[in-house]
Parts: sequence; structure tokens; C-alpha cells
Amino acid sequence: MSTRRATFLPFAQPTISDLDVEGVAEVIRSGWLTSGPRIQKFEQEFASEVGGTAALAVNSGTAAMHIALRAMGIPPGSSVVTTPLTFCSTAHVIEQSGCHPLFVDVQPDTLNIDPEAIREVLRAGRDNVGAILPVHYGGHPVELDQILELGRAFGVPVIEDAAHAFGARFRGTPVGQLGAGDTDRAVCFSLYATKNITSGEGGVLTGCDALVERSRPWSLHGMSRDAWQRYGPGGGWAYDVVLPGFKYNMSDIQAALGQSQLRRWREFHQRRGEIALRYSDLLADVEEIETPSRRDYVSHAWHLYPIRLRLARLTLGRAEFIDELRARNVGSSVHFIPVHLLSYYRDRYGLRRGDLPVSVAEFDRLVSLPIYPRMTDADVEDVVGAIRDIVARYRRVRP
Repeated sequence: MSTRRATFLPFAQPTISDLDVEGVAEVIRSGWLTSGPRIQKFEQEFASEVGGTAALAVNSGTAAMHIALRAMGIPPGSSVVTTPLTFCSTAHVIEQSGCHPLFVDVQPDTLNIDPEAIREVLRAGRDNVGAILPVHYGGHPVELDQILELGRAFGVPVIEDAAHAFGARFRGTPVGQLGAGDTDRAVCFSLYATKNITSGEGGVLTGCDALVERSRPWSLHGMSRDAWQRYGPGGGWAYDVVLPGFKYNMSDIQAALGQSQLRRWREFHQRRGEIALRYSDLLADVEEIETPSRRDYVSHAWHLYPIRLRLARLTLGRAEFIDELRARNVGSSVHFIPVHLLSYYRDRYGLRRGDLPVSVAEFDRLVSLPIYPRMTDADVEDVVGAIRDIVARYRRVRP
């Protein structure tokens, strides 16, 4: 029996319905395409879903982090503590803010930034730390209680890269929901095409009311009035420029798609969880594969399902394993190449593989499997069947 699918299963696909298409078409027919009334409604609805009081919709999760760094006044020349196991944009926004990424290692089970490594840096009192930027890797929340306590204890703001974590919860609290005293905290989400909900391109910054209002001018050239306030009913042409802002605003077209997706996020979240559970059940007896960890007190968003190969038990490497999946019509990926191995950061800061040993050791054996709501149970079984076939063919015979 062949283990090759008849058609290629992409690594990721958005889940788009006729409701999404109609929502976008309605905006296009309205004649108002840029930032306008849809943005305001989307921001309110998004904040409500994550339990926040305020949100700012922008054109990417990267933009949300960049704005947060500027609006929170992180001093240029300071260091921002972050993880190397993330997409490069997490480090880029630190550089683009005139700061320096200070990479610390991850925990080997969840692959999230290690709070003890953060504590060591802060206790040492070196490197002029201006902020902590943790990443909720794959949708598994970081140890928020420990990290937020460190931020408070050392007077350092926390800016969360929650690009993977929409719908996740830490100890029952949604990622993005802030406490009454969280004035030095921002949470930044991505709505990119592969994310758990999408607006095609897009992002959202959540924080206290004061932070969101400080952030708003940064998203549109530093202007005191946006397009709707100038050209909509009751608008006025006059405006001021209060700071050197960016062109990071979201359009009403994107907001319409985001609104439609937001109304179905629980359905998407449930399906991702079902797929993750199915993968874990079907792969439990495959000794050559390590399935993802999940701590008991979190609700995982399952943006990623990253398996780890036990390479000592196989006669092929990670790259060959991915090639074998593709030969069986199964897409996959790797998340992520540790940022300190990328030439810009490696050369600029004189970093080496051995500087962050856990991140590198786990990266070397990571493979992300497809996981998205459009996948059927048969798709999941095809992926598992392909893995089993590869493992059977390349299993190292142990004496």
C-alpha cells in the first residue's frame, strides 16, 4: 500500500469561507478602503476576545512590536532580552529601535525563553537591559507569572511576541489580557496568512488604554488625525504631526477579513487542538519521534506542531527527513533557525552556535508538521503514515 498522497498537502493554508469573502466585498463596494470604521469595530472586538480594554490594529505583528518599543520609550542603546528561537523580525524590531537583542536560551521542553536565564542577566546588572521580549513559541504560553514578576522587580517593561498565541491561555487567563497594574506591558499579535486567524497581513497591539493611545500616532506618520477623522462624516482637514511615526496602519479591507475570522476563532482553535491530540496519539509509539510538550496549566493555541527527531535512532538527517516527507506529498517546515546563527546577528555580535546550546541542539532536530483547521482526519493520518514509513525505512538497527 502506497504512503504517498495523491495530492500535495501544504504546510499551511488559511481557512477562508464565503463569509470572509462577503465581508471583504462589502468594504470594497462601500468605497472606503483604507483605515476607517471597520478598524474601530475590529479593534473593539479583538480587545474583547482577549479580555483587554484597548487594541491597536496595524499592518503586521512586526509593526506592533516596533511600535510598542517606541511608544514604551525603550532607550536607544539599551539591550532587550529575547529568545533566539523565533522569527528574525523579533530581533529586527529591537535593532530598528536603536537597541540590541540580548539572546538567552530556552527551556528544553516547551522551547520558550527560560525565566532563569532572564533572571541571571537582570541580577548581573549588566548590558543595560531596557525591556524583556518573550515569544510564546508555537502557541504555548511562556512562564508569564515568572517573567512579569521579573519585569516588576527590576523595573523592566515586558513586550510579548504573541504572534503564535491568539486563543492561548496561561493559568486560565487569555494571552493578551492585562492586569490592573500592567502599565509596562504590551502584547503583540500577528494576523499573517498562516496564523490562527488572519487578515491576510496584519497585527494587533494590546495594552492598557494609555499605552494604546500613545501607540496610535506611531502607526500613522505621527499624525494627530487618521484618514477617517479627516475625510469621514464630521471630519476636518487640519492635523498635526506629534512624532516621527511609521506607515503601519491597517486597512478596512484587512479589518473586514479579521472581523469575520475573529467570529470563528473558537471553531478554529478547537480543530487545531483536535489535530494536535490526534498527532500525539498516533505518534506515541514511534520511538524515533518526540512529540511537543504541553504544561498542564496552559491552553495551547497550537499554531505549530513541532516534532523533534531522535536522530541517533535514524540513519538520515533532518533535511533528508523533510525531503522524504515531500516525496510523499506532505509539506513541512522548520521553526526556527536560531537568530544568533543568521549571518547579520552572528557577525554583528560575534555569536557562536555554542553560546545558546539548548536552542541549537533542539533546532537541529525540529520539524513542523501541517496543522490548520482545513485539514481532515484523513490528512492527519496521511502525515502520520508518511512519518511511519520514513522511520521504518531509516530506523537505525540497535545492537
